[in-house]
Amino acid sequence: MTAAVLASIPSPSTGELDLGPFTVHMYGLTLLVAIGACIWITGRRWVARGGDWDLIMRLAVWGVGAGIVGARLYHLITSWDQVPDEWWGPFAIWRGGLGVWGGVALGCLVGGIVAKRAGADVWLLAECLAPGLLVAQGLGRLGNWWNQELFGGPTGLPWGLEIAPENRPLEYLDSATFHPTFLYEMIWDFGAALLLIWIGRRFAVRPPGIFALYIAIYSFGRFWVELIRVDPAHELLGLRVNNWVALAGVVGGLAWFVLSQRRGRDAGAARKRRKAEKRPAMAVPKGRVRQRG
Repeated sequence: MTAAVLASIPSPSTGELDLGPFTVHMYGLTLLVAIGACIWITGRRWVARGGDWDLIMRLAVWGVGAGIVGARLYHLITSWDQVPDEWWGPFAIWRGGLGVWGGVALGCLVGGIVAKRAGADVWLLAECLAPGLLVAQGLGRLGNWWNQELFGGPTGLPWGLEIAPENRPLEYLDSATFHPTFLYEMIWDFGAALLLIWIGRRFAVRPPGIFALYIAIYSFGRFWVELIRVDPAHELLGLRVNNWVALAGVVGGLAWFVLSQRRGRDAGAARKRRKAEKRPAMAVPKGRVRQRG
């Protein structure tokens, strides 16, 4: 028994930290750290491309606020039966329940509108944002660790996650360690962020190609992580709703990437043709003209 405990990942006994009259919810603190990391990475990449920090801070205010609303709405729509049955239930984000899909969608939509009105290149900005989003999503998964939620099925692997009996599904009460899906997704997100940065430096990818790849790569990783999870979830045709959303993200992201790069090549070819048509024809010296016949 001792060996099994030593060869596992412990979970926090509580997701709260008492500081005298204040109680810090570690889930919320983790989200703040994740948001800060995303802002810093995006800002550095944007400034390196000639942008300014002022726009990033404005986008952070609007995008983060919209993202939290979108993430909570997604959870309320897809997991309404997991919301506390109290008047404050829909607002209890400190107890978990933020859907990444809704947060990214609404946050990027509102941020894009603000950037467009500011006259910024929205697609270039999205390219700067993509790695930062992945890092933020990876850090955000630590919140699930603090809350002992969203774990996978039972496992005896050395990196199995210890889950308290009160947090285990009824059918797994006799199991002590579970797949740490929070860790799997965190590693995937960090690796994907590095991959996007490498692709952007190694290849001439036209915006919004990197952002499209972000959607496809993240969704692919999320799909297989969802297959491992055992927490209650609504299903459609035998798959969790999040699996279907992930599949749509993979297909949509890849299609968007291909179309964005094809449109870029077509536009480049069209510009070259227009320049060639405007270029005056070179005159041929009369002395070099030969008559045949």
